[in-house]
Amino acid sequence: MQSRRGVVNLPLHGGKAPKWLFNRMVKLTTGVVDVMLYEYDSDEFLRRISNPHWFQAFSCVLGFDWHSSGTTTTTCGALKMAINPEEHGMIVAGGKGRASRKTPADIEAAGDIFSLSTTKIEDLIHSSKISAKIDNSCIQDGYQLYHHSFLLTEGGNWAVIQQGMNQETRYARRYHWLGESADNYLEEPHMGICCDIQNPKTLDMTSMDSNEARNVSVDLICDNPEHLKKYFKDRTPILSKSQMKLDNYFNEFKMPRHHPVLNQDLSNREFEVLKRAWEIQPSNYEELISLEGMGPKKIRALALISDLVYGSTPSWEDPVKYSFTHGGKDGYPYPVDREVYDHSIQTLKDALDQAKLEKKDKYHAIKRLEGLVNH
Repeated sequence: MQSRRGVVNLPLHGGKAPKWLFNRMVKLTTGVVDVMLYEYDSDEFLRRISNPHWFQAFSCVLGFDWHSSGTTTTTCGALKMAINPEEHGMIVAGGKGRASRKTPADIEAAGDIFSLSTTKIEDLIHSSKISAKIDNSCIQDGYQLYHHSFLLTEGGNWAVIQQGMNQETRYARRYHWLGESADNYLEEPHMGICCDIQNPKTLDMTSMDSNEARNVSVDLICDNPEHLKKYFKDRTPILSKSQMKLDNYFNEFKMPRHHPVLNQDLSNREFEVLKRAWEIQPSNYEELISLEGMGPKKIRALALISDLVYGSTPSWEDPVKYSFTHGGKDGYPYPVDREVYDHSIQTLKDALDQAKLEKKDKYHAIKRLEGLVNH
């Protein structure tokens, strides 16, 4: 799979878009989508929306907080309201919070509308889940996902816009995906990554530099994971005097065979997840991380042991690399001018109507010419 994904860091702002503004955002979004589909097609729209720079510019045109976390949720909400599956041949599934957990059901509903095969629908649901798993667990940058929007066309092509929150910094980070096939979700899926804040150390299991660590992680699981316990903190409690053995009037202390090598621990329940994975014998890393219960802690543990035992060092580099039109809803950089906003909506509508009229006139002119030729 050729994927494009970007990352944007945004501060958390309180409040929400007022109704008068959001209604206009939906209308303007409809106009932009109509123009994009008229000039290009739905696949090109997915390419644009999956580009974090284009998305940011688009959200600023709509007039929301140009640099806040609400840019993502409100713009995606406007897209979901503006896009009509029957008219536009696209649908926006998922959303913020609880809505994100409804994404599989939304994709199934879209499959019915677009007459997609059962196999295709299952592949799309997998694309949704694996993109979330990768950004939540394989890229450990400190951001917990809470927003997931899945854009789907009638041709079965898709894009993902999702966002995570760092509870300590109160900043959000936005992740963009563009799916063009379904072969590889893990090999360098990043393009146009934008962020003001770069973490000093981030585990990135999608990096090309992590390829060997991914392969070794699978091997570690396919070999009975019981042998992995020795690499973690010893969970034996400190012995009390009553637990000490008395031998020839000397206290005998029974010391552990190994001191902890990794500065983290896995509970017995977490080791059960590894044992279930071993029973399944995953054939590759994508299959491994897709298993239920394979979260950030276990993925990180396997990466650390891969490095410790086999020297397969994963990437610890944050994969982040790197407008105002109608103002912002909180008055920055200046208040939204409602008259100008409404004028923009009408201008887009008039331009689109004129284009459609010209296309219709051209069609009739060709038909008239065909008639003359035939006679």
